[in-house]
Amino acid sequence: MAEKKEKLFDQFPPVSTAEWKAKVEADLKGAPFDKKLVWRTNEGFDVQPMYRAEDIEGLATTESIPGEYPYVRGTKSDNDWLTRQEIPAEDAKAANVKAKEILTKGVTSIGFTGCGSDYAAVNALLDGIDITTVEVNFRCCPRHAEELAEALVKYIKEKKAEASFRGAIDFNPFRKPLKHGKPFPGDIAAIAKNLVSTTAAVPGLKVLAVDSVMLSDAGAYIFQELGYALAWGAEWMNLLTEAGVSADEVASKIKFNMGISSNYFMELAKFRAARMLWAQIAHQFGASKEASKMAVHAITSRYNQTIYDAHVNLLRSQTECMSAALAGVDSITVTPFDTPYENPDDFSERIARNQQFLLKEESHLDKVVDPAGGSYYVETLTVSIAAEAWKLFLDIEDKGGFLACVNNGTVQKTVRETSEKRHTDVARRKEILLGTNQYPNINETAAQKIAKTSCGCGCNHGAEDNNEENSLPTARAASDFETLRLATEAASNRPKVFMLTIGNLAMRLARAQFSTNFFGCAGYEIIDNLGFDTVEQGVDAALEKGADVVVLCSSDDEYAELAPAAYKYLDGRAEFVVAGAPACSEDLKAIGITNFVNVRSNVLDTLRAFNAKLLK
Repeated sequence: MAEKKEKLFDQFPPVSTAEWKAKVEADLKGAPFDKKLVWRTNEGFDVQPMYRAEDIEGLATTESIPGEYPYVRGTKSDNDWLTRQEIPAEDAKAANVKAKEILTKGVTSIGFTGCGSDYAAVNALLDGIDITTVEVNFRCCPRHAEELAEALVKYIKEKKAEASFRGAIDFNPFRKPLKHGKPFPGDIAAIAKNLVSTTAAVPGLKVLAVDSVMLSDAGAYIFQELGYALAWGAEWMNLLTEAGVSADEVASKIKFNMGISSNYFMELAKFRAARMLWAQIAHQFGASKEASKMAVHAITSRYNQTIYDAHVNLLRSQTECMSAALAGVDSITVTPFDTPYENPDDFSERIARNQQFLLKEESHLDKVVDPAGGSYYVETLTVSIAAEAWKLFLDIEDKGGFLACVNNGTVQKTVRETSEKRHTDVARRKEILLGTNQYPNINETAAQKIAKTSCGCGCNHGAEDNNEENSLPTARAASDFETLRLATEAASNRPKVFMLTIGNLAMRLARAQFSTNFFGCAGYEIIDNLGFDTVEQGVDAALEKGADVVVLCSSDDEYAELAPAAYKYLDGRAEFVVAGAPACSEDLKAIGITNFVNVRSNVLDTLRAFNAKLLK
């Protein structure tokens, strides 16, 4: 008789969510569960600290199959993606040489930016490139898109590559109102209809761009980028179906170019939600399920890139690239780490390529379709983001559609408000930029490496073309801190900040470390110490070092006695700061101590005030 095998987990009784929560609350020792552990996202919903199978019961996303409508788990039967690199193409011959070079280094998709639009330019750009095996994308001024399409189709037909060609012409007439605040000077529907007709013989050539990466790079929240991208795509469907083009023809010509921020799981969920929602929108317009597949190219963020400690940009873009790869996008561009301050060089471009190759060749992310599928957390995020984006999509539709909301500045205004909120969060260190507003390299300088770059839109706009009140913001999240620190570099004197550490060992070390990070964000010279027996010894040592700022670092209990003594002895010979927010703060303010730095401080505003006092 066969021996009965006992199942291991039968020995353990099931544990309910209520029991788990009760245990957590006990460990929190009275701290509120919701305030301590529940995360309220910028997208408008709560994220729990734990998820269970019951949380995804009945979710439509869990019933989806990879490669099948509504494509939440991907539009393909595999997870391979194209590795793309952008190439400036004002000089067609030089761009062609560079393209052929990088194609020998693993690149499978090329993006020519600022290219010419006639046949000679197309021929020069593609000379010697096998367009049947390489995806080729073009971005030129939208006013020349029709000419470029005619030239490219002619070239493709000459090579007999109509059936195998893959690529896109980035016709984006929304770029001018979004970026420069002025309407596109042409009949968008007529041009788009002509583009669809001209390229009909080349099914793999996309010509209608949804460049929501512009919104991501301007600081939009994830749900905003997704909601606006859906509205943008729906605008193309509206304009062209009303002009007599079939829904299948329109949907099959749309290319989504979306950004990726560093919010790892949220971005992963965004792309899954995007495919699901877009498939349903396109299908409602009458497109077939096959034509309703979203073609999406992902680009790592510029908004969170920094000039200082620029190699941290590599960490940011690596996790961003990983989010997109796990989400099953069609192609990815990793923005080189030096983009904020110079035109990327050969080294930074090589590293950007290799970041994708690492995920493929070493991590094998291209071997598993939708690896996040079934995750209680990711599935819940997918549905939550979809719900918030859908609300925004419906709101835009109620206001007349995406084009109307762009032309009247509604979209730009909303994104600008979001960007301002995020800049405030960076200033208060609610949003962390490592090396910029937290743990800066205080001895780094950057002014010497900054070079001017063009706007990159390929249209050669001058300042007179901008309507800033009606355009997207351009400042990166780090730009305010960088301006502050560059001002320190440019000054004839670099302020010295002296840590007067005294009293309780643990507290003085912790507050000295905090204050070092705080004032280091302005690029000041930091002078730390092991500690002093009296405040008089500390002040004397500070003045001997030529300190411009003296920061008292001790415990709250000791400040009532130490702070007045140090302040009186210093007698205005340097700025005096108390590290922390002690209970005796009001008493200290009453005797003239006004400078306090703590976790509630607005770091940026505080340092701006010190710069105004100290820089010469």
